[in-house]
Amino acid sequence: MDLIHRVEHWGDTHHPLWMDFVRIALGIFLCIKGIQFLQNMSVLQGMITDRTSFDSFSLWMITHLIVFAHIGGGVLLILGMLTRFACLIQIPILLGAVFFINSSPDVMRPYGELILSIVVLLLLCYFLVAGNGPLSFQWFIDRDQRSDVPEDRTTNY
Repeated sequence: MDLIHRVEHWGDTHHPLWMDFVRIALGIFLCIKGIQFLQNMSVLQGMITDRTSFDSFSLWMITHLIVFAHIGGGVLLILGMLTRFACLIQIPILLGAVFFINSSPDVMRPYGELILSIVVLLLLCYFLVAGNGPLSFQWFIDRDQRSDVPEDRTTNY
């Protein structure tokens, strides 16, 4: 556990303010993608069925998991709450998108989805390590909790 705490501490102390705007934009993008998948559920199911073989219930579960993970994880990234958890639930979905869904022969077409998926995956890996920054609800909650705790004031008389 010591390594995890050191990585978390490093991410909290080395987080530039402008990366919070990137985190918020990433969250908005993931929410929009989740809503697009929700509106076109049959297209998402078709993309998954073309590359893998699932029964209908498993396909239904996977597509709904992808949609709600994108929307829920996007909202958490926008707010800056549980940022590392939100990234952790998104990374397997993006890995599947990079290796299975976007592995078609016409992948190098202009503005391909593969490049976008790789960029989003790299940003999620960055925020998994860096966490949320000063423009987040979690930072304000932690700051308020630290100010509520009285300091140990020992006086020497």
